[in-house]
Amino acid sequence: MFFASDNAGPAHPKVMEALTAANQGYAMGYGADPIMDEVRVQVRDIFEAPDAAVYLIINGTAANAVLLGTMSQPWQTIFCSDCAHVHEDECNAPEFYTGAKLTLVPTTDGRMAPDDLRRKILGEETRGVHGPQRGPLSVTQVTEKGTIYTLDEINELAKIAQEYGMKTHLDGARFANALTALNCSPAEMTWKAGVDTVSFGGTKNGALGVEACVIFDPELAWEFELRRKRGGHLLSKHRYLSAQMQAYLADGLWLDMARSANARCAQLAVGLRGHNAVEVMYPPGANIIFFQMPRREHKRMLDGGAVYYVMNGDPETGDPDEPLIGRLVTDWSMTEDGVNRFLDLLRG
Repeated sequence: MFFASDNAGPAHPKVMEALTAANQGYAMGYGADPIMDEVRVQVRDIFEAPDAAVYLIINGTAANAVLLGTMSQPWQTIFCSDCAHVHEDECNAPEFYTGAKLTLVPTTDGRMAPDDLRRKILGEETRGVHGPQRGPLSVTQVTEKGTIYTLDEINELAKIAQEYGMKTHLDGARFANALTALNCSPAEMTWKAGVDTVSFGGTKNGALGVEACVIFDPELAWEFELRRKRGGHLLSKHRYLSAQMQAYLADGLWLDMARSANARCAQLAVGLRGHNAVEVMYPPGANIIFFQMPRREHKRMLDGGAVYYVMNGDPETGDPDEPLIGRLVTDWSMTEDGVNRFLDLLRG
C-alpha cells in the first residue's frame, strides 16, 4: 500500500516492451530516430495541432525549466501560484534556466483566482528599468493540492495574460489525470484555452522517464532546441525516449492509466470521508488527496501495516491528538484491493 507518490510506481509493461523492441540495431541519435517521426505525428494528432513543435525530455523539471527559459528573458518575472511545482519542488531550476524571478500569486485550494493574478501583474513592470518586466504565466494542472482548474478557469487566466502581452505555460506533469477528470480533449485544455506551451507528462503516469514539450507557437521552436541542447537535455540515444512516448500514446494507454489512478483516488476519498477522525482538506480532482487526522491515528496506521504516505510531522513524538496532514497519491498500478486494505486498516 504505497501512496507516497506516483513517481514511485512501476512503468507499464507495454512501455518496457517498447524499450526492448527499440533496443535493436542502430538508430540515429538526438531525435533523428524514425520512432520520433511517428511520435511527433501522434502528439500533433492528439492535440489537434498539425503545426505544433514536439520535443522529448527525460524529466518534468527540465521540461518546465527549458520551456519557461524559451518563453522569458532574464529581466522578466514569471507569474505562478504560491504552491506551483515550479516554485516548491524544482530547486530553483526555472530561475536557473531563465535568469528570471518568480512572482507568486496567492491561491485557494491550490488555484489562482483571476483577480489575484491581475493584481500581481499590475504590481510589476511599474518601475521602469529598475524593476522586473512581465514575463509568462505558468499554470500547474493538476495543482499541488490535488485540485484541478476547469477549462473556463484556464481560459480566463490565459486571457488576462494575453491582455498584458504575456504567454501561458501549462505544467502538465499530471496532464492525463486532469484531462480524464475534466472529460475534455487535449486541445480544449491547452491551445483552445489560450495556452502557448505545455509540459505533457508521462513519467508520473506509467512511463519510465519521458515528458513531451509541446509548443503551439512555432516561433519558439528553434530557441527551445538551442536551449535544450545548451542545458544538457538533448538525449543522444533519443530513441529510448521516443519508444516510451510511442507506447504511452498507443491505443489510449495513457488515458486508461490516468482513469485507473483517478478511480482509485475517488475510492479513497469516499472511504476517508466516512471516517469521523479524518478531514479531507481539498476537493480531490484527480489522483491526489490531502487529509488531516490526529497523530495517534497516523501512528496506528503506520504501525498496523505496510502503509507508506507523505505526512507533515513525526507520528511518534508529540501530542497524540494534534492533527497532522497526510498526502495520498494513487498511480495506474494501484488496485481496488490495495485501497480497500488501506481503508480497512483505517477503520481498525
